[in-house]
Amino acid sequence: MQTARDVLTPDALSMLVTIHAQGSFAAAARTLGMVPSALTYRVRNIEDALDVLLFDRSSRQAKLTVAGAELLREGERLLEDIDAVANRVKRVATGWEPQLTIAVDSVISRSTMMELCEAFFALNPPTRVKIREEVLYGTLDALVTGQADLSIGVAMDSISNTNILGEALGDMHFIFCVAPHHPLANMPEPLSDGLIQQYRAVAVADSTQRGKALTFGLLGGQDVFTVPSMRAKLEAQLRGLGCGFLPEGLARPYLETGRLVSRKVDRPSRVIHISYAWRAESAGTHGRALQWWLQQLKSPATRTALLERQQGN
Repeated sequence: MQTARDVLTPDALSMLVTIHAQGSFAAAARTLGMVPSALTYRVRNIEDALDVLLFDRSSRQAKLTVAGAELLREGERLLEDIDAVANRVKRVATGWEPQLTIAVDSVISRSTMMELCEAFFALNPPTRVKIREEVLYGTLDALVTGQADLSIGVAMDSISNTNILGEALGDMHFIFCVAPHHPLANMPEPLSDGLIQQYRAVAVADSTQRGKALTFGLLGGQDVFTVPSMRAKLEAQLRGLGCGFLPEGLARPYLETGRLVSRKVDRPSRVIHISYAWRAESAGTHGRALQWWLQQLKSPATRTALLERQQGN
């Protein structure tokens, strides 16, 4: 009789992922170029070896059982690990990473990031670049969990992992802003917390998936409109849908044209110390792509642009 090690091959795990994604054995068989009976036979071999049912066959759909869902979760993780090993081997052999994933907080200038990508691609490197937009703790979380190789826009005080290296990017100043037609636009300054609490705040949702979400500038009991990015927060406040703090560089052009109004508040000004971070390598060396990006981030002009060039972001 076959054992779990015999049947839980990368090919078998990929097959299970395809069945779940397609929703039926017949559709999965077409995708995989197999006859349905052969596909069913392979699944039954896995079930027999594990002594569990992976799919509920009471309907025409390939619905996972609880055991099947657990195997799929772990199987997808194992497939990612196999890919990671293969990628690491390639990187060691060539010096260039097959892919470099960069987690970028939504407060960082997108136009500056695109200019850096343009300069990187001009080198004609073999490395593919993937940009992930993250928010608050999610920017560092992507690095800690191995989903990113470099994180730009991390709060300095959130770096506590000894395997994570970080450098200061600079300070980002935030201004309390409202639309000119918002009730708080004409209230006497400084605005008290009690007064601000009466009006809806616009907040950006932390993108972390591990239950460590952060929030800034919110008052207890205040109505909150939650949006997915800093750009969406700006749009909401331009429409008068709420109030809140915005990065000075992002708000400046709208303050100059009168589409936003800055208001003094009865609390300390908000300044966040922003950094960038990457994982320490046990061998002490990084791939050539990451080395290039880290070199660019040493430039004071680049750091300033990432934090302040928000117009057209």
